[in-house]
Amino acid sequence: MARQNYLFTSESVSEGHPDKVCDRISDAILDYLLTEDENARVACETFATSGLVVIGGEIGLPDRNGRKGSDRLKDAMGRIPEIARECIKDIGYEQAKFHWNTCHVLNFLHEQSVNIAQGVDRDGAGDQGIMFGYAVDETPELMPAPILYAHAILKRLSQARKSGAEPTLGPDAKSQLTLRYEDGKPVEVTQLVLSTQHHDAAQTSEDIRAIVEPYIREVLPKGWLTEATEWWVNPTGTFVIGGPDGDAGLTGRKIIVDTYGGAAPHGGGAFSGKDPTKVDRSAAYAARYVAKNVVAAGLAKRCTLQLSYAIGVAEPLSIYVDTHGTGQVLESEIERAIAACMDLTPRGIRTKLGLNRPIYSRTSAYGHFGRAPEADGGFSWEQTDLAENLKKNV
Repeated sequence: MARQNYLFTSESVSEGHPDKVCDRISDAILDYLLTEDENARVACETFATSGLVVIGGEIGLPDRNGRKGSDRLKDAMGRIPEIARECIKDIGYEQAKFHWNTCHVLNFLHEQSVNIAQGVDRDGAGDQGIMFGYAVDETPELMPAPILYAHAILKRLSQARKSGAEPTLGPDAKSQLTLRYEDGKPVEVTQLVLSTQHHDAAQTSEDIRAIVEPYIREVLPKGWLTEATEWWVNPTGTFVIGGPDGDAGLTGRKIIVDTYGGAAPHGGGAFSGKDPTKVDRSAAYAARYVAKNVVAAGLAKRCTLQLSYAIGVAEPLSIYVDTHGTGQVLESEIERAIAACMDLTPRGIRTKLGLNRPIYSRTSAYGHFGRAPEADGGFSWEQTDLAENLKKNV
């Protein structure tokens, strides 16, 4: 039987964290190329350090209107450094050693390997791998509460910074929440950690807490912060040098932050900079979509779903469901219903969730899951429109 009383911790990082700067640039390049062509192939990696951004990886555009894809790519390449600078500017970096207008941007993107392309062109998966989806009924978003609220704190502080309400705050920040669960539900924050960059070197941890505490209290459910809650705000003291100037960044290094905060397994593949033919991304989104709909349908209070794929093969090799003892029907019946209700081939996923659109920059910070579906197709995998069909098929 699953434990009902315990502590659980998750962390988040802001859009200005060095790794998230890189995720943002990689996803912005993906969005740009998908705007050029919905069938663009992108596997883009970014590295950032003091005064320098390096971009590499494989990209491809199909032949179109009598023009070769390679020629179209040459035209697109000129926009890449500008896109990187736009991302850095929007995040808010104007430091002496990491400034959007003065940092060096090196572009080493090249055309996608024909060996990889040939399998994808036959509608197969872009790579082998295992992907996990997860949902739990402890929050309205059907997400684990620690990661959901760790994200919410940083997103709210970013809004306050960018609006001008809190100009002393910098772009780089990290949060961490430890929640106490009672009878399987989160009831209290026992430990709260927040480290945020600030511009005034004279500011103390107490000064920063006075700035951020009202926003944190605004975001967290009432009653979760108690007299017993321990606060750790900028516990090392001064945090003026932030972003890639303080610590190098790389695309894809925050996969647990991106998903479920450690509350569920992760297949290992990162998301940012990958077009939706890459099942690392699209099948992980599909797995979240299906798991969320299983819980939304009332078939379980908690659901972990695993999918597996082989490069060049369209159909998933396996579908595995674990309802952690909360299921209303057998897991094998849910697995059969999933196979009947959802086309889990790479093309089927892209079509169902509308993934061939420039909707990815917004996913690069504050989590890929637990976000509200948007009118233009962003976060389509958070819809619960599959729930009724699943119920009919079990």
